[in-house]
Amino acid sequence: MYIYPFFRKKKQRVKMIEDIRKAISILQAGGVILYPTDTIWGLGCDATNEAAVKRLFEIKKRIDTKAVLVLLDNPGKLEQYIDTVPDIAWELIECTDKPLTIIYPEAKNLASNLLGEDRSIGIRITTEAFSKTLCKEFKRPIVSTSANISGEKSPQHFGEISREIIDSVDFVVNYRQNETTTANPSSIIRVKKGNVIEIIRA
Repeated sequence: MYIYPFFRKKKQRVKMIEDIRKAISILQAGGVILYPTDTIWGLGCDATNEAAVKRLFEIKKRIDTKAVLVLLDNPGKLEQYIDTVPDIAWELIECTDKPLTIIYPEAKNLASNLLGEDRSIGIRITTEAFSKTLCKEFKRPIVSTSANISGEKSPQHFGEISREIIDSVDFVVNYRQNETTTANPSSIIRVKKGNVIEIIRA
């Protein structure tokens, strides 16, 4: 039976909304989720919850002195989590045509074990449907770090994620699991006071 594209898309959206509701419930309880982002699949948790961040690090077997990034759905929310957003950051966000992670100085209102030793934090404004809607509905930033054990190769799509990771999280999003397109990592730029920038990954 042929399913018209309109109904297929509607069915996919219903599934996405169901996944978002379940994911939010887990995040609110301090759990860790496995979810699709604007780059590769990621491990996520409430970026304001230190206990949740610690558990995420334990799943990755990663030392907690290495900072990870967080996702936001809207650049207008940056000032809630950065003391002073350098002017150049607004320009970079507006001009980018691909996923861009910006490392900002002097973060605030985030779990302390997420931050670099200098209180810096990497933040990406996601435009991908699932992660953007999840951030918007959760109303808090969400950690995003590659869904792999620390030191191992980052999975390019859901089919490459190890069973160990899948079995360790509290919820696995169903949306986009069947996609096999190779994902590209984001560009990474550090912004400093005085509108100084450092390109870490183009």
